[in-house]
Amino acid sequence: MVPAATLFDPVPIKAVGAQLRAARFDADPGVARKGVCVLLNGQTEFIEKYFEVIDELRGRGFAVATMDWRGQGGSARLLADDHRKSFIGDFSEYDQDLDTLLNWIVTPMLAPGERPVALAHSMGAHNLLRALAHNPARFAWCVLNAPMIAISLRGQRQFLVAAVTAFEIWRGNRGGWVWGMEARDPHNVSFSTQLVTSDPQRFERTQMLLRENPDLRLAGATWGWLAAAIRSMKWLRGQAETITTPLLVVGAGKDRICLTPEARAFAARAPNAQYVEVADAGHEILMEKNAIRAKFWEAFDAFAAGQKKTAPG
Repeated sequence: MVPAATLFDPVPIKAVGAQLRAARFDADPGVARKGVCVLLNGQTEFIEKYFEVIDELRGRGFAVATMDWRGQGGSARLLADDHRKSFIGDFSEYDQDLDTLLNWIVTPMLAPGERPVALAHSMGAHNLLRALAHNPARFAWCVLNAPMIAISLRGQRQFLVAAVTAFEIWRGNRGGWVWGMEARDPHNVSFSTQLVTSDPQRFERTQMLLRENPDLRLAGATWGWLAAAIRSMKWLRGQAETITTPLLVVGAGKDRICLTPEARAFAARAPNAQYVEVADAGHEILMEKNAIRAKFWEAFDAFAAGQKKTAPG
């Protein structure tokens, strides 16, 4: 199989309000075709970080479609003063990004009568759940990795964070850094200070990509992003019962970014969801050590094998 890194040929697509960078990869021709998998990365992430995952999906018979969300990776940044800032006005803008990917990249890849499947991480999983709440039949089945149902507030009270965020928005500081976020510039973060994985090799691989392509990096959230995230998470937590799509929700037992108990509770309320927890995984399960990643792929393969075909016949 020719590696994804060699095949990578970014495609610009135009969403409402932003230019996006997308990519598509054919399945490994040496295995039986299983369909099209939409791969959705998390906040601050970018396509190149997922080359290994893309090849693992291709080796399982999936063609892969993916993109960078607006405001990160190689897609258009939304604030002129500092490209390292994560900003969004409202998460409905991410809805537009996903719609654009599906309409312009995914749909032409599908066989007649076929629906895509999805593998989504963190904020990508949150955005996917938003789409499923509006149209549960759009995907045949989905796997959610450490989904952003609720985020860690680093020991702060939820009402206090919400109040401070509202105050910063009121004073016109939507584009300002959330306290401490500027210091999370990837160029300044070491393995000992990062919060997402126990694998130094995969952490260093991502750091190397960002050293070679510094414009891909994103440091952290602005008050505008945080305000939009608070609104969207509150809304999404009320939608679990409406999402009838078959789901596999994979929680990370050592997650320090998203709250695993909230993901577990959400899965328990969704009508067709299964839940698996990888006890020794950090937030980025797919960037973890081999033994931890193997547990994820074991759960993924078992779940996929139990689903109906995505196309007739």
